Amino acid sequence: MSERPIRISTVTISDTRTRETDDSGRVCGELLREAGLLVVRHLIIKDDPTYIKELVRDLSDANACDAIVTNGGTGITKRDNTHEALESIFEKRIDGFGEAFRRLSWDDFGPRAILTRATAGVFNGCVIFSLPGSPNAVRLGVSKLVLPVLEHAVELAQGRTTHRATLV
Repeated sequence: MSERPIRISTVTISDTRTRETDDSGRVCGELLREAGLLVVRHLIIKDDPTYIKELVRDLSDANACDAIVTNGGTGITKRDNTHEALESIFEKRIDGFGEAFRRLSWDDFGPRAILTRATAGVFNGCVIFSLPGSPNAVRLGVSKLVLPVLEHAVELAQGRTTHRATLV
């Protein structure tokens, strides 16, 4: 168990959402706080690769948080750039996150689940989880994937522990 609370920044990536219409950001923060985690800030930024990369660098360089949970920008339209932006700066990719998210989404959405590009990785000791922008996707991703692994992922990324021998 970590000696200090895990500090999390949440980020909504959207060209259209505002504080008033950011239901996914609200759901994300609520789930994390209900789990007893410390949400240190919530931001809404445009789906622009430069903004996304700068934000991740700024938050991790300033040691402002241990993890970042984003929502939005993971689709396949021309404006969906989050996946490329994050993948270009990850020092370590967590491939199983996107795979698991799509598997869980399949139960609700069937083959359309393959169209999401949810991803996760590590940059400068900060664990980053990128989820689609719908409240249901955020609810699924945070409750079923982020919360169960968050503490251990942060400890690994920051060199405070090694892998636990729980896998068969």
